[in-house]
Amino acid sequence: MKRNLRGSCGRGGGGGGKGDDEGSSSMGASVKGKMWDDGPQQDAGVDELLAVLGYNVRSSDMVDVAQKLEQLEMVICSAQEDGISHLSSGTVHYNPSDLSGWVQSMLTELNPPSSVFASSSLQTPIDDPLLAPAESSTVTTIDFSSSRQPSQSQIYNDDSEYDLSAIPGVSVYRRPDQQVDGVEEKSSKRMKTASSSSSSSSQQVHGNGLASVSESTRPVVVVDSQETGVRLVHALMACAEAVQQDNMKLADALVKHIGVLAAAQAGAMRKVATYFAEALARRIYRIYPQDSLESSYSDILQMHFYEAYPYLKFAHFTANQAILEAFAGANRVHVIDFGLKQGMQWPALMQALALRPGGPPAFRLTGIGPPPPDNTDALQQVGWRLARLAETIGVEFEFRGFVANSLADLEPSMLQIRPPEVEAVAVNSVLELHRLLARPGAIEKVLSSIKAMRPKIVTVVEQEANHNGPVFLERFTEALHYYSNLFDSLEGCGVSPPSSQDLMMSEMYLGRQICNVVACEGAERVERHETLNQWRSRMGTAGFEPVHLGSNAFRQASMLLALFAGGDGYRVEENNGCLMLGWHTRPLIATSAWQINPPISTSTSSHSPSSAMTHTTL
Repeated sequence: MKRNLRGSCGRGGGGGGKGDDEGSSSMGASVKGKMWDDGPQQDAGVDELLAVLGYNVRSSDMVDVAQKLEQLEMVICSAQEDGISHLSSGTVHYNPSDLSGWVQSMLTELNPPSSVFASSSLQTPIDDPLLAPAESSTVTTIDFSSSRQPSQSQIYNDDSEYDLSAIPGVSVYRRPDQQVDGVEEKSSKRMKTASSSSSSSSQQVHGNGLASVSESTRPVVVVDSQETGVRLVHALMACAEAVQQDNMKLADALVKHIGVLAAAQAGAMRKVATYFAEALARRIYRIYPQDSLESSYSDILQMHFYEAYPYLKFAHFTANQAILEAFAGANRVHVIDFGLKQGMQWPALMQALALRPGGPPAFRLTGIGPPPPDNTDALQQVGWRLARLAETIGVEFEFRGFVANSLADLEPSMLQIRPPEVEAVAVNSVLELHRLLARPGAIEKVLSSIKAMRPKIVTVVEQEANHNGPVFLERFTEALHYYSNLFDSLEGCGVSPPSSQDLMMSEMYLGRQICNVVACEGAERVERHETLNQWRSRMGTAGFEPVHLGSNAFRQASMLLALFAGGDGYRVEENNGCLMLGWHTRPLIATSAWQINPPISTSTSSHSPSSAMTHTTL
């Protein structure tokens, strides 16, 4: 009877005594013969790395072998607690080339004779662009339900409130009992052995070859780590899809599952999933983030991000190099910074100007920032620090700070712009312009104001991502790609990893962006990142032409990465005169430089006198 059970199930879940070992071994040999005598096509699928070690395992069986090894570890641990006297002390287990068969024979021998458990699993091929390719993934359900006889069609038998076996949605699994084109979906079934030292269950073997175990416990779902990661991504996508369809009941169920699945992960995967789950929960329950400490708190988080990782350093170095080259030969220079923050960008430029042959120019800095929540003059404090530095290095320095709720509230006349022949002007924006896209017409007004300032150069640094699309699910998917790469770069940060405080604060800095992208809408959603190509189109429409960032900027950016993190993982890329910094193959941040299109000659211009007068007045 036991041999019939093993034969009908294919891969034995029940253990047998020594009297059955011979039958089991002969059957295993015949199965092995079937498996490996199918011809050269199957031999071609043998895993090469394991073959070098003397084990013949087909790539398609890797998941099955990994499961059996996990089962073997679990059974051995249980057997050590219960005693393994049923094994002969003279038994010798060799290392055969058939690794799968050897592990199965060990499972059969170690399993107590009185324990027969049956389980079944659903194997579904994985094809997910968010994860590395995988052969397959397996979820196993062990049913301990009382007084029930499972049938072969009931692969999943989990009565929990939220079903892990099938997440509704376009991009996720179907239930195995669903029919496709009128035909019930076929799934390969694999038996998994388990043992329990504390169980006193009554067991029966039925004619269909399945075992029923009676015990008053809930079903137990065993999910391997790879499968958990896949299901985590699918749960995130399904939850976002439910939110887009305004199915909040389903979204509520899924967001709770996401927290459970994320807890089983480690490293960057767990962290980024947790932040996205929090953002989805805020959107579902309409608990929007408070902005009372937005500016000051964000500045502190950004400082830690600046110190720990190369992204903002790259932005400052490349923008400063473009400004320095544009200021060549000028005796008086004026930088208008659209986001002064703590002024971290400008000490390096001031030192470079101090070393310029012929002496440094007079340096005027206009810093713009949001109103401070505590009514302190934070901009002026930054100005005092920079003034002390300028005095130390011998640079004539002038500073003015402007507080504005939005860059669109500024007028060129407020900034006291001097004529170009007196003062060379540069406008600098690092991760600021995308916030204007939340207000209709704001970006157009600011770009028009920049043209009125007649700058020699405009430097723009923005995230290389498209988080401003009209469709929530597409925006969510792009954000999940983008921030997964960013968090992965935080985990693999080269030869000198940041302090735990810098790492934690940097993660919070990015987590606040995720929350805004996912949870907020309308004017509250200010993290509206766009790609370099989108900014090219926008700047060109506004009357600007690109300035090629030279080889000096590229070389300095590459040296920065080499000094900062050994260059491992980070990549500088030139893109039609612009520079991008990415993690492996994914660009994450882009620097571009612009100048006003040269005016058309009056002899060939068809403009009216009134338009020329308007230009003169500006």
